[in-house]
Order: sequence, then C-alpha cells, then structure tokens
Amino acid sequence: MSKKPDNEITLKIKGNLEEFYKDIECKGFKIVHEFSMDDTYFVPQIVNLQEMSTREILSKSVLVRKIVGKTSRKVSQKITFKIKEFDINGNILKQDAINCEVLDIEAAKNLLKAIGYKEIMNIQEADRVYENDGFRFAVKDIRSGDNLIEVELGENEDVCTVGELVEKVKEYKISVYLDNYFVKKAEIELDKVLGR
Repeated sequence: MSKKPDNEITLKIKGNLEEFYKDIECKGFKIVHEFSMDDTYFVPQIVNLQEMSTREILSKSVLVRKIVGKTSRKVSQKITFKIKEFDINGNILKQDAINCEVLDIEAAKNLLKAIGYKEIMNIQEADRVYENDGFRFAVKDIRSGDNLIEVELGENEDVCTVGELVEKVKEYKISVYLDNYFVKKAEIELDKVLGR
C-alpha cells in the first residue's frame, strides 16, 4: 500500500478534441504515453445518496481502478482512497491518494460488496500524455463526458505550486477554459448519475 501527494489542476478543453491534438502538436508537444482508465466508485451501503451532497458522497468513496497502457502494455489494478482538502470556493488545496495494488479487479469489486459497499458509478476514459521541454500533461477523453487536461505537480519537477502549473498552461497558450482550474470529473459524472 502506498500514499502519495496527488496535487493537480484539471481544465476543460475548448472545442473539438482532434483540433486540440493538432494545435498542441504544432506547439511542439509529443505523445509520450497512452492508456485507458476504467474507474468504478463504491460507497458504504449506509450512505444515503439522496441526502448527501455530491462532494460528501465522493469523500466516502473507494475507487477500483484498472489502467491499461496502450504504449507500454502494462496493466495496473488498484483500490484507491483519495483525501482532499477544499477551500471555501471549492478549489482543491491538497490531495493525497492511498493506493493498494490488486491482482484481480473483479475480486476487488466483489470484496467491497461483501464488506458492505455498493457501486455508484463507472467512468471510462482514454488518455494521452503529452510533453514538451519537460512540461507534461494528460489529455482525458472521457466516454460520454467532457474532454479535459490534467496537469500534476509530480509530473512536472521544475514546477512547485499549483499557481506555477496554471502559469505554464497560459505560457503555452493551451486551448482550455481558464475559469475553473479544478474541474472535478467525478462530481460532474455523479451528478449525471443522480440526476442533479
């Protein structure tokens, strides 16, 4: 089991995804990794989905994640619990992830159900990681969802703060909406599931 800091910004991409790919590739970004992600969210059976806010529900969720590398052919399967601290505006101040590798994703799901958890949603996405001169970000093509970029502090060693990540995005003139640096894909998708 491991615990790691997981600070990042996530922004919504403007326009068509193919045009976005062409634009960033013209700016010198190259694909360094491609993978798919399949995330299934579970919460304790006692969680009343109708009486809690989306954020409260997700704060109690356990994530079963399968990552399949398209370029590396590596398969990673794990159970993840995320701990997030928010400011009064809903911006993520700090995020940690506790991960436990598993050998069989279906067995992990069955174990959670056996100990009193229920499945609340599944998010599938195809990711491309781009890099230019040490600056790296992932493009997230979420099935039936938004197209996003995610920029992590750990992936960009010369950047120390979330503010510096934002400045790098602006410096490269990446075609994203700059009104929300913390797009929360799980909250957006859970709101759809719950009809909110």
